[in-house]
Amino acid sequence: MLPVRAVTLTVLLALAAFAADDRADGYFVTSDNLKIHYIEQGKGTPVILVHGYTGTAEGNWFSNGVAAALVPNHRVVAIDVRGHGLSDKPHDSAQYGDRLWKDVIELMDHLKIEKAHLHGYSMGGMITTQLLAHHADRFVTAAYGGSGVGETDPAWKEKVPADSGEADPQEAEARAKLTASPMRDEEALGALRSSFAGALQNPIDLTQIAIPVLAINGEFDKPNAKTHRLQRELKNFQNVILPGKSHLTAIMQGYIPPLYIESLVKFINANDK
Repeated sequence: MLPVRAVTLTVLLALAAFAADDRADGYFVTSDNLKIHYIEQGKGTPVILVHGYTGTAEGNWFSNGVAAALVPNHRVVAIDVRGHGLSDKPHDSAQYGDRLWKDVIELMDHLKIEKAHLHGYSMGGMITTQLLAHHADRFVTAAYGGSGVGETDPAWKEKVPADSGEADPQEAEARAKLTASPMRDEEALGALRSSFAGALQNPIDLTQIAIPVLAINGEFDKPNAKTHRLQRELKNFQNVILPGKSHLTAIMQGYIPPLYIESLVKFINANDK
């Protein structure tokens, strides 16, 4: 007999199969004249998905079952962040930075989405933070995956419980698969990464965020460092830790545990407007 969690996920994916024929690829042109690719599927309250550094909309959300589990009740919109996937890949670092989160707002405007659930993984979590800092009113909920908001006050940093020093033995294997992606443009990725220290790490006042927030992190992916401040300052916060998982094995196809998908779906369903 399958465990209850596995049965639940199987049912979700089976339901999503009925809606598979409404999946569509789309493009829009940003205000600074770059072409951005996105994938859209399903109907209902929109869910905006933002992948991690070197990832893609397809790999981070569709190939691993995350999008499929959301589709039965939601309009899923997954962006290929500029520099990734089928989106344009400029080699100038000045074309990244603030543009990463602004692209999400422009995509929402392009699709006439006034409000949506938001979920970002890793770099997508950094983008999520800036979206909350600048446009919290556009979102119903926000969920972090493989990310969070770290403590900045030295006094609070000292109070963060120590994280596990162990690692998932499958992490290296997962990283090798990600590095082998034919869509990688190393010069574009380097330009993007050089912009991280600026616009993607601007401060945020979490005490002003009233919407529900979720974080999902692997046990071996420094979950305490990533969520201690979220737990302290947010009004409505839920925390999920994935046993035995690291940064990539928490999300990649073939490694992602049912708990990740079920926690996200349950959180979003419970907070639908």
